[in-house]
Amino acid sequence: MNRTSRPAVDPAIASGGAATRDGQPISYSRAPAPDLAPWIARLYVSVVDAPADYQLSCGIFSDAAMLRIQLRGDWTAETADGPRAMGRAALYFGPQTVRMPISVRGSFTSVGLSFRAGACHALGGLKLDAMCDRLARLETLGMCDVEWMSLFRDGGSPEEWCTAMEDAMRRLIARSGAVEPDPVTACVEAAAFTNPEISVARLAQQCGIEQRRLERLVRRDFGMPPKQVLRRARALDMASHLRGVADHDEAEALALRYYDQSHLIREFTALFGMSPRQFVDSPQPLMTLSLETRQARRLEMIARIAPGAIKPWQ
Repeated sequence: MNRTSRPAVDPAIASGGAATRDGQPISYSRAPAPDLAPWIARLYVSVVDAPADYQLSCGIFSDAAMLRIQLRGDWTAETADGPRAMGRAALYFGPQTVRMPISVRGSFTSVGLSFRAGACHALGGLKLDAMCDRLARLETLGMCDVEWMSLFRDGGSPEEWCTAMEDAMRRLIARSGAVEPDPVTACVEAAAFTNPEISVARLAQQCGIEQRRLERLVRRDFGMPPKQVLRRARALDMASHLRGVADHDEAEALALRYYDQSHLIREFTALFGMSPRQFVDSPQPLMTLSLETRQARRLEMIARIAPGAIKPWQ
């Protein structure tokens, strides 16, 4: 499905930072310092202003485990364990297998980072299949929520906050004595960005291991079978296109990943809980923030844009 109309925008909210050409808020985000690249996929700061009594109902869909620090806003997340309400908090989110409904009242500021696949197992022995579609306190990963909440002084810039998170991660890695995540996991992660149409058998060959071992590693480090990892990657790329936070020159290639329109509608509805048309026609500010950060990382990884360069949707 090629996007023929602009994605709907919620007029009640305003970005505290950058925005797309369509007027949708986007985060400040960047790649980590080189020494942290095996552990961190992306750092982000999202600032969105809204009326104090405004209730936003949206959702997120992340393919990575996340550290999310909510500095403003009253949040509710519909998790696999039921609804979780929170205010100012530092939380560990496992990756999502489907869209996670989120609501927030008033203005909000969210700061955090996404982990590389395999990093959570390396740091804390976590198997992500137990954390998919769930959230937990930072102690789950051996982190101290008081330490992390203290990193973000009032008036700090997004870059200062990102640098503070990097320093905290260096301390965590040093304390844990962890070795870097399995290189096979990094191979699978790269394939999900560059060639998510690949078969699992071919992926195993590309990674240089037997298919059964690949499936065990992927379930441990991604929380799901490799076929599902690739299916989710295709859907997230298409969702980014539909929300206007993708490289428009890739539109045809993204659409050709699906056999036909009915295949796209079935897959998209199963993962996002709505049709592609509904996804375009409904404001999706939280989802767009999440998709835009992922897509920026993907385009840098496949060298379609230089790190820190202006993105095609700006």
